[in-house]
Amino acid sequence: MTTPRATFLGALALLLWAFLAPLARLAQPLPPLLLTALGFCLGGALGLAVVLTQGRLSLLRQPPLAWAHGVGGLAGYHALYFAALALAPPLEANLLNYLWPLLIVLFSAPILGLRLGPRRLAGAAMGVAGAVLLLGPGAAFPPQATPGFACAILAAFTWALYSVTARRMAAIPTQAVAGFCLASAALALAAHLAFEATPAAPSLTQAVVVLLLGLGPMGAAFFLWDIGMKRGDPRLLGTLAYATPIASTLLLAAIGEATLGWRAILAAGLVAGGGLLAARAKD
Repeated sequence: MTTPRATFLGALALLLWAFLAPLARLAQPLPPLLLTALGFCLGGALGLAVVLTQGRLSLLRQPPLAWAHGVGGLAGYHALYFAALALAPPLEANLLNYLWPLLIVLFSAPILGLRLGPRRLAGAAMGVAGAVLLLGPGAAFPPQATPGFACAILAAFTWALYSVTARRMAAIPTQAVAGFCLASAALALAAHLAFEATPAAPSLTQAVVVLLLGLGPMGAAFFLWDIGMKRGDPRLLGTLAYATPIASTLLLAAIGEATLGWRAILAAGLVAGGGLLAARAKD
């Protein structure tokens, strides 16, 4: 697979992740760990069906380090992210979580030895400026939301490290992600039973939302992102990812979870401009 095609597939994952926050909010009040378990169960089942159709079940047998990387990254990130959305105002928590695109761009230099270059750095800076604008004066930061914001920041570091270090595991086939998802579901379910109260049966709306989560942001997106980070350009994907929080914010506003204003419009321009600038960068 060529690098441009792999990068395109990784960009499709970014599009699916724009729906992660709105769907997670619509799934409330399902506990974060239970939501993580249900989403991974569906996403893993989808991947497993594809692997079985290909007759490549043996690809799920991977070394312990690959399992630690896959399960730790997937389960750790989503548990922290869903906790952030549940414990803090969703708009601010979502934007703090989206520090991970910046971290991917920056981590790609020391961890992967890739050159950033002035255009990619300028594109990343424009994306950061857009995020800072949305988090500037006027943003709500109630003291009781501090644990949620901490979870959002930890989620950003977790996903950035998982994504960049995936390049070091290019030999691990993408099909193995199905196993990582199922293992993450089991781990999240065990944690839910240990630390959360099990709610009553979900409503029809919640069931549909969880299904959409499992098929898209917590299903197909993982496989697309794995291809993009292992065979595509992580610098470009990291910078293009700045468009995801803007799209996610617009979707949160559409369901009544955020208020749009001039900040969001200007931030969208900065993010789009930064992504275009990075896309035009040459190695």
